[in-house]
Amino acid sequence: MVMFGAQVCGDLSAGAAREWLVPDGTGGYAMGTVSGLRTRRYHGLLVIAEPGRPARRHLALAALDPVLTLPSGAEVELAVHEWAGGAVSPGGHTLLERFELVDGLPRWRWRVGPVVIERELAMVHGQAHLGIVHRLVSAPGPVTLSLKALVTWRDAHGERSAAGPAPHVEAHGTGAVVEDAFRISGPGFQKIGQWYRGAYARLEADRGLTAHEDLWCAGRFTARLEPGDTIEVEAWAGTGEAHRGARRIVERARIRNRALTHDAADPTDAALVLAADAFVVAGVAGAPDVVAGYPWFGTWSRDTMTAYEGLFLSTGWYDEGRELLRAYAATLDDGMLANTADTGQTEHNTVDATLWFLHAVERHVSGTGDDDLAAELLPALQEIVAAHVRGTRYGIRADADGLITQGAPGVALTWMDARVGEIPITPRAGKPVEVNALWINGLAAIAALAERVGGPTGAVPALLAAARASFERRFPIPAPLQSATALPDARPMFDVVDGPGGDDPALRPNQLLAWSLPRGPMRGRPVPEAVSALLTPLGPRSLAVGEPAYVGVHAGDPARRDAAYHQGTVWPWMIGPYADAHLARSVKNHGGLLQGIEAHLWEWGVGSVSETADGDAPHRATGCPFQAWSVAEVLRVRRNVG
Repeated sequence: MVMFGAQVCGDLSAGAAREWLVPDGTGGYAMGTVSGLRTRRYHGLLVIAEPGRPARRHLALAALDPVLTLPSGAEVELAVHEWAGGAVSPGGHTLLERFELVDGLPRWRWRVGPVVIERELAMVHGQAHLGIVHRLVSAPGPVTLSLKALVTWRDAHGERSAAGPAPHVEAHGTGAVVEDAFRISGPGFQKIGQWYRGAYARLEADRGLTAHEDLWCAGRFTARLEPGDTIEVEAWAGTGEAHRGARRIVERARIRNRALTHDAADPTDAALVLAADAFVVAGVAGAPDVVAGYPWFGTWSRDTMTAYEGLFLSTGWYDEGRELLRAYAATLDDGMLANTADTGQTEHNTVDATLWFLHAVERHVSGTGDDDLAAELLPALQEIVAAHVRGTRYGIRADADGLITQGAPGVALTWMDARVGEIPITPRAGKPVEVNALWINGLAAIAALAERVGGPTGAVPALLAAARASFERRFPIPAPLQSATALPDARPMFDVVDGPGGDDPALRPNQLLAWSLPRGPMRGRPVPEAVSALLTPLGPRSLAVGEPAYVGVHAGDPARRDAAYHQGTVWPWMIGPYADAHLARSVKNHGGLLQGIEAHLWEWGVGSVSETADGDAPHRATGCPFQAWSVAEVLRVRRNVG
């Protein structure tokens, strides 16, 4: 459990900077801030994902604003909103005495003198269905509580204004149907029908995006409460009857989360397991899939395969992982794994996702003993190798020296894939260091799997030997270009060799994979001091301070943020390769390597790990507050070390 008191909740600069997330297992969610202020266009109590398409989300129920009527007749508004003119009204956050995250579920407590109101909420796992409970904890007598439903129906990435038609709301039974898309239900519903104009989202303003929208007050639910009584409201996708009982929804979610964490080593471990669970969703045809990050990402195969070991093996979710690997194998085309469908169509546009897939399959088989899966997928893995030898999309191919080269105009195929307009910031054309570490690791993995199940190895051993020899010859930076004190076998690596401008000596953390991967080319050797110096409390910087292209702050409009994305910005997921590189040499003392990230669990995305952070101290968190591969790598390292 984590708890914040009135000093955090009542201060918008503190309470609204900490976000909570309750996922529904389909890609939808409820999300907001500790103080209750909506600071993103993505915040809402019911955000609905299309079935099997977790990236296609719509905001439905934006807020449910409590209004307390005391025995004296005085009304007290417990909600908080910020408006385009700069006003914060009402200011119900100042009445919060605490916020708690209990069993992964948020709970707020407001105090108005002797009157105490609590709110809890949860989602039905596997469905876009919210249950929200308000309880009168204490009062000298009965009070009346009303809940005003602020609704919309729009793409989660957009906004909706009063310049267009109001959402269609039809009162129905115990609530209303909105836009023939979702339903809200609760006691004493009264239709209102009024625009709330100019709701302001401060984080969208910080991101250089449209920061205001209009919300429709569909109506209110009202109940007279004695101490101990509750008012229960539900909201769900679709228009049919689906009443479950909000208290029952909350209790079942609590039971499920306790079951997930029953063997957790400590509260931090439990928090990471629940954070990992948020990203595992139902994908196409019911097979599991992984949401890369909340609130705006869908499924990306690179992120999924990088996070695979932490999400599925460290947690013991072996059956789900097996089905995911089989489903992804079915997307292979010309030796490439499909990357994402976030743009509306399936794309095969990475050089590394497929190589991470090789790693994921081998780790699964090695960790579970699932030889049947190895035998089933081995032909597909060997076809991946064949396709890379003959050449596939975007110039991806094994060169004469056995190393993988890649690149085409206007694309960035590695994980450093940011673009401004149509211009890649870090195209890294040529032979990237981590791609070739993954290639060598993948070839060795296939050879091991083939030996395990008695399958043919074909040309793999020869390709592996050639790639290893070329890697050791080509990637270490020659002594004249580096520190004279560097150890012979601890030389930093070129980030890319044989690029359009020659070999690139920019100091980046990508080379860590050469030391960290279990069958990587530098496994077990000392990590160069210069590479270790990239480390910050939240993970390695993506480019060393002092490099000409270094940008220390990841902020501003989309163009500025994308330009800084991989030019010094910290990436917590790379704490995994950093730790593995040292563990491979039995270096157990990391100087409290994970302590900074463990503290970060309660600083921004409460109970989770962010996508990125500023390269400059104090390393302010940026990007998605809830990111799959960040959580997965921290969980994996923590459990492996423990």
